[in-house]
Amino acid sequence: MYYAHGKLLLTGEYAVLDGAKALAIPTRFGQKMHIKQTRKSDLYWKSFDHEKNEWFTAQVSLYDFSAVKTSDEDRAHKLQKLLKGAVRLNSEFLSKWNGFDVKTELEFPLDWGLGSSSTLTYLVAQWADVNPLLLHFEISNGSGYDVACAGAEFPISYQIADDSVSYTEVDFDPPFKDKLYFVHLNQKQSSDKAIDFYFKKAKKKKTLASKLTDITDAVLDCKSFSKFCSLIEEHENLVAEHLILQKIKDSHFHDFEGVTKSLGAWGGDFALAATDKGDNYIKDYFNSRGFQTVLSYEQMLLPTEELSPV
Repeated sequence: MYYAHGKLLLTGEYAVLDGAKALAIPTRFGQKMHIKQTRKSDLYWKSFDHEKNEWFTAQVSLYDFSAVKTSDEDRAHKLQKLLKGAVRLNSEFLSKWNGFDVKTELEFPLDWGLGSSSTLTYLVAQWADVNPLLLHFEISNGSGYDVACAGAEFPISYQIADDSVSYTEVDFDPPFKDKLYFVHLNQKQSSDKAIDFYFKKAKKKKTLASKLTDITDAVLDCKSFSKFCSLIEEHENLVAEHLILQKIKDSHFHDFEGVTKSLGAWGGDFALAATDKGDNYIKDYFNSRGFQTVLSYEQMLLPTEELSPV
């Protein structure tokens, strides 16, 4: 069995594509993949959601990885692209004409946006014995932070510089984590569309990247809840200004007693909410406004050992 963690991008959204240092956190929810060699001549692929319901199937030709039969042509095309990318990096992968039964199992709802695609990239890279980030860049124009997170056991700082990528596990375990919550916004955002939007709309990209790097560094060093809230508000203001976007607090949560921040592509998936008003206030506030999925920091994030990352 292969396993990959989901992800949340705490800082550096959009500008990570232009060199901003980003802080990303692996979640306790991920995706598993089981591989069984068979005597068949094709790949038989089945994907299951967090409730064990089958949501994608495909019979995939080992000749060109096209779908002989599938429940979803678009997803089958993406799978074909992923498998071809893996073969380009390792010509021995799937070269023996052995068939396989492949089963994937998500641990989170598909609309949560925790990385159904990035975890799959990491899983296929493990199976093909190739570098996950190299596989990512074979098939995607995204930053790759999510694929790096898939194999991380601790939060990571992630940065793209020229033609290189650097990331490292960091000691981010804020003493105020009991005041941090994640709220699902009841809609899914497309990463590809968000990337296109950023490149078309963002102003002064390098300036934004530099300022967000400074904020990421400050967040990593932050031990004060009030200071953290100030940094989060500054981050929101910068992204809103450079991309001409409305902050989520202004559009949805203007009377929230605390601070809120969009995570990843603005407008969907999860938002961060920080408040010292307690669990009951958080649940009552968001539930009364139709947002039923609210998780604490510890409910969402991958539990870590007492030791810091090396």
